[in-house]
Amino acid sequence: MTNPIEDIEKANVILITGSNTTENHPVLSSFVKRAVTRKGAKLIVVDPRRIPIVNFASCWLRQNLGTDVAWINGMMHVIIKEGLYDEAYVESRTVGLEDLKKAVERYTPEYVEKVSGIPKEDLVAAARLYASAKAASILYAMGITQHICGTDNVKSLANLAMLCGNVGIEGGGVNPLRGQNNVQGACDMGSLPDVFTGYQRVADPALREKMAKAWGVKSLPEKPGITVMEMMDSAHEGKLKGLYIIGENPLLSDPDLKHARASLDKLDFLVVQDIFLTETARVADVVLPSTSFAEKDGTFTNTERKVQRIRKAVDPPGEAREDWKILCDLSARMGYPMNYGNVEAVMAEIREVTPSYCGINYERLEREGIHWPCPGTEHPGTPCLHVDQFSCGLGVFHAIEWVPPAEVPDQHYPLYLTTGRVLYQYHTGTMTMKSDGLNELAPECFVEISPADARKYGLGDGEKIKVSSRRGEIEAKARISDKAVDGTVFVPFHYAEGAANELTNTALDPVALIPELKVCAVRIEKV
Repeated sequence: MTNPIEDIEKANVILITGSNTTENHPVLSSFVKRAVTRKGAKLIVVDPRRIPIVNFASCWLRQNLGTDVAWINGMMHVIIKEGLYDEAYVESRTVGLEDLKKAVERYTPEYVEKVSGIPKEDLVAAARLYASAKAASILYAMGITQHICGTDNVKSLANLAMLCGNVGIEGGGVNPLRGQNNVQGACDMGSLPDVFTGYQRVADPALREKMAKAWGVKSLPEKPGITVMEMMDSAHEGKLKGLYIIGENPLLSDPDLKHARASLDKLDFLVVQDIFLTETARVADVVLPSTSFAEKDGTFTNTERKVQRIRKAVDPPGEAREDWKILCDLSARMGYPMNYGNVEAVMAEIREVTPSYCGINYERLEREGIHWPCPGTEHPGTPCLHVDQFSCGLGVFHAIEWVPPAEVPDQHYPLYLTTGRVLYQYHTGTMTMKSDGLNELAPECFVEISPADARKYGLGDGEKIKVSSRRGEIEAKARISDKAVDGTVFVPFHYAEGAANELTNTALDPVALIPELKVCAVRIEKV
């Protein structure tokens, strides 16, 4: 997030897209609700489903799946045509406006209505509302990123925010809501194939030399590693022989589970390190039991870039051990000793090699969390990014064209499928499905379908139906709901029995290499 969570209540307008905020981020959604009900903020929601946060919205745009670039370009078309953009901000802090103008010229409200299904009048009203705000905050999640155009979707939202001067101001920003509690921290620590900690590029010789010196080795590889989806493909092709999975359950969370299972089956050796015996752990050659958040000391970095202490509350069960100790012992047995006395020593090394973390230590974190970048121990941290200038100097507008999803409905698969979460289960259910209370509230998979589509296919509420795609099929009960849009069904991905990812597509965003989990073509039939 470019802005802290508390800034949401300082926004005059909030734009939420690709985020079922009340169910996926229920705590953060309370800031949105307070902003609307107590502070007078206006809320724009862009989502194909009538999600609960729509009840607080002044404006709801119901777009067709995979058309986000089109409607964002359409909003910018209106804002530019009507002269509503922040001219002073754009001239002093950005480059590329003329290219953007040319790109969005053909995205008239009429054209966007044909592509996205959003009525032209509603698009114009939303554009004017967003542009009129003194401070407008954009919140988005995986409904924006998990597309073949996910990178373009994010860049388009950044274009919109910069166009109206909403980056680097209180109450503004472009704010991704992370899907799990320490996703931000994992990325910060180099859990991406092309960077060291703090997003320092592996391809940079000076950075490789710095890290090699810090780690006491002669050199480090200059070639970046491969992404999760590339790992699966490499395993399937027999190129990748062994895989070590920590805290991940790809046999429920990866797209096209048939392909994922076949990929793992072809490995010579699979290790899974987790707190419970997941679907993936059950097929591993070795399972290493690790500790949960409540059984260890350390730090998490949350969605607003705030580094916070976690403290051990209970002893771990059985032979479960802290992740860092497992990794250090393995490293030593493989010939590279990693001798840290405790987690504070690990943080000391993080500070040494990571510029954005160098002012963060345990002594400071005892008192409160700190937002990175924090370049020194006297620095207070940086809750809001890009206040005076962008990290690259001038913000760059990107001219982006809309492209359709990788898979669209046809006569054999006439419906769209989109996937997501429900309030009472979490991700692949590794933890939440151990709770009887949560299982009582959300016990099984379902297929959410509109009343019109239910009548069309002769389905009753609660009837078991089969959903099929080009990759697989599942059975689950129909849930007829006004949340659903005609022509689209929704399936939560939490449940192993009725796993939505049996159906989803492995088509990738060409830049981020993230799969298009949010759109594919399916058919339904009564069981």
